[in-house]
Amino acid sequence: MRSERPSEREKAARVRRRDFLTSMAAVSAGCVAGSVPCAGVAGATDAATRAKPFSRHQAANIIANARKVVTPNGIERLEAIRIGGIEQWVSIRGTDKRNPVLLFLHGGPGYVSIPMSWWFTRGWEEYFTVVQWDQRGAGKTFLLNGRAALAPTMSLDRMIADAQEMVSWVARELGKQKIFVLGHSWGSYLGLELAKRQARSLHAYIGVGQITNAPESERRGWRFAMEGARREGNGKAVRELEAIAPYFPAGRSSPLKDLYVQRRWLEYYGGSMAYRHDSAAEGDLSKLSPDYSDAELAHIWDGNDFSEHYLLRQVVGIDESATRQLDCPLIVCAGRHDFVVNSELAAQWCAQVRAPHKQLVWFENAGHLVMTDEPGKFLVSLLQHARPIAERAGDAPQPA
Repeated sequence: MRSERPSEREKAARVRRRDFLTSMAAVSAGCVAGSVPCAGVAGATDAATRAKPFSRHQAANIIANARKVVTPNGIERLEAIRIGGIEQWVSIRGTDKRNPVLLFLHGGPGYVSIPMSWWFTRGWEEYFTVVQWDQRGAGKTFLLNGRAALAPTMSLDRMIADAQEMVSWVARELGKQKIFVLGHSWGSYLGLELAKRQARSLHAYIGVGQITNAPESERRGWRFAMEGARREGNGKAVRELEAIAPYFPAGRSSPLKDLYVQRRWLEYYGGSMAYRHDSAAEGDLSKLSPDYSDAELAHIWDGNDFSEHYLLRQVVGIDESATRQLDCPLIVCAGRHDFVVNSELAAQWCAQVRAPHKQLVWFENAGHLVMTDEPGKFLVSLLQHARPIAERAGDAPQPA
């Protein structure tokens, strides 16, 4: 074993001592902020306190650089386009433009996916060109157009028409005859309407948190929350849930204020994100988004509140269980713990519907936010069940 010369040992010791003192100074500065620095490390403490704190902007730039599309045939766009007579924001990302296209329809209404998607779509982008869209009344599109201009246009028919126009724009813009449509939660209502109306434009429809019989889903969500509250002896939850009973009685809906009570306790007992008491683990991902500015993030959920005001009462009254025939392949991804949009109802509907091909995929450790709860399995499922459809149609490059 080689030994160091005395001068080398002394230099190494000085470096180690300097690094140790700098580290201790940073700790000390945090513990005694505003007081006299610990003896012996005053100089290092002053240097540490002069350093700027790590900012959201720096973190977002790191994420942006790590996921930057650098492949020669890749695509990376974030822009506003004209859809439905207004400017609407889209993100288009993928490492190879020859890959099949997947259009993601976010939930809500108004619950945008772009700001959180850096967590779960990076792998998708190697096998699909992923298009995301801040819908009318949501996210950047809401902030761009404003309440006054959008309010008169907020209807189910207008949202469906926007989605149809988006499918046509995406296919034309990216040079595809067919695309995949993935609808999550509220987006699964739009996605199913597209599957019924534009089947020839779709490789397949992928439903995640699929809406079927929404009123029955609401009732089951209330029972789930009440069972959890009683099991835990949570008197506050029991009282609040009892106060909104009967919840969604047959033939009529409940007011939104009652729905928010149901959602609060449903989330608390793991019906939104599995094994968690809330959905902050997903929502907080938006704080590191490279796709939203600080100013936009400060108002990220304004569109959610706005869209729910106009659309949510209609959404929770939807019953798609009478839809028994689709003319495009169907893939349903269901979180075993999803009680926001009841996954057992979605599975029952999937078993009954007829389609050229259909596949039900269960995610045993996921709730409503399947892609965030189980991002690895979700990518594997897309590769096992969706991409082969495009490959058989000649809409995917052959493996190298």
